[in-house]
Amino acid sequence: MIENFDDFCLWMYVVVDDVMQSLAPVLQRSGPAAEVSDSEIMTMALLGACRGLHQETEMLSYWRERPDLFPRVPSQSRFNRRRRALLEVFKLVRQIILRVMEWSHDAHCTLDSLPVPVVGFHLAPGCSSTWKEHGASYGKVSSKKITIFGYKLHLLVTLEGLILDCMLAPAHMTDLSVAEDLLAPHTDLTVLADKAFISQAIAERLQAEQRIALLTIPRANQRHQLPASLRRLHNQCRQIIETVNGQLAEQFQIEVNHAHTFLGLCTRLLTKLTAHTLSIYCNLIHQVANPLQIKHLAFPN
Repeated sequence: MIENFDDFCLWMYVVVDDVMQSLAPVLQRSGPAAEVSDSEIMTMALLGACRGLHQETEMLSYWRERPDLFPRVPSQSRFNRRRRALLEVFKLVRQIILRVMEWSHDAHCTLDSLPVPVVGFHLAPGCSSTWKEHGASYGKVSSKKITIFGYKLHLLVTLEGLILDCMLAPAHMTDLSVAEDLLAPHTDLTVLADKAFISQAIAERLQAEQRIALLTIPRANQRHQLPASLRRLHNQCRQIIETVNGQLAEQFQIEVNHAHTFLGLCTRLLTKLTAHTLSIYCNLIHQVANPLQIKHLAFPN
């Protein structure tokens, strides 16, 4: 049983290191072993995301004050460089944990997106061309009635609150246009979506080619309407993605960007998504809390 943050740190390291050991033949690391292992680098980053330490200076300073947990802490530049180099490994770790969890086989999902601005709106005209080279653009966020410069993170979430898949797209792209690409690797799903995803042609194509039922509530001016009971059920089921979005925005600060490059942004986002998945896994196997019944994930104090 995990009773405090130190226990959580140990659990996180053991899980990450076990997965890294299984990946060793695939990763094929050469040369002498680093003073701080890849498992330690990843664990520091994942725990930092869970703890709310989203700036590297703040996070590394915190770990230097805890030599009982991490006796060796790299410099900021070395940590930043090594974490970026582990981008694909973070992805593999998340995928492996997803396969372990039965929830990842849930055939009922929902779709939504979160804004990921890269610079303040007023600074966008003079920002580095690097962001524009990687597709950053202006886009409206209807739910918040704002316009951002950057991207949107599109999520495919099971009705148990597990992030099954994700895709980062330029902010100007509509949710519907990204949905096809996000759903491309998947089959045999029932996906609940809001009115932004209404398209008979796309729904029919997904059903015919991938056996995916894309279900939306018709607009008020459409001829065929759902019974009130089905509309209520649809909205109730979609509440789970609002919960997940709240966790990512409030606990993991996924809408706040401290990266200076696109690679850095992708690494930070994937770190937070992996931390979210591992936190649910921890809650599940240790029965700390039921993520479906609470607004926030349960982290030991």
